[in-house]
Amino acid sequence: MALEWVILGYAAAAEAVMVLLLTIPGLDGLRKGLVAVTRNLLKPFLSVVPFCLFLLMDIYWKYETRPHCESPGSCTPTEHLRHQKSMFKSQRNALLIASALLFYWLLFTVTRLVVQIEQLNQRVEKLKNQD
Repeated sequence: MALEWVILGYAAAAEAVMVLLLTIPGLDGLRKGLVAVTRNLLKPFLSVVPFCLFLLMDIYWKYETRPHCESPGSCTPTEHLRHQKSMFKSQRNALLIASALLFYWLLFTVTRLVVQIEQLNQRVEKLKNQD
């Protein structure tokens, strides 16, 4: 299962970098190319959403099938430690899922806004040229 988390981490990092590059002021010359690349990558990155849902179901399944200690002495310290490590990993992975979904949403929204701004700037230039 570690490969899935590595892939999701790389996807979230790529989304974060693209959002950062689109929002940094002063990159006007590169922005058109970045917008074109980002618009082409939005559809493949949409596969992050069902992938995250699958991984959330995996976390839920692990939570539901965890060993239960009925009485204080029924679990050994090793079992208790393993359960705690599993819970920490699940929490970390849930944060990774949330960040991947958030960065996808931000990337989609920022890309749409940058495209709208470019279209409005073109309209303004066209109206200036007509006068």
